[in-house]
Amino acid sequence: MNKKLTKVALELEEVQVLPEREALGSFNFASIAASNTAVALNAASHFSVANAVALQGINVHQH
Repeated sequence: MNKKLTKVALELEEVQVLPEREALGSFNFASIAASNTAVALNAASHFSVANAVALQGINVHQH
């Protein structure tokens, strides 16, 4: 589905300001760790099969 945004459609859009949220504490600390790992194996022989594995992870720990 490829819908093009026209100037008229953009002008018809409405925006609302979200209500203010209270913070959970005076200071919010978060540690974020992200990792991307990819491994590929292809034996250089006739009728070989290429195998690949890709993993991605993001961990967030808020104090």
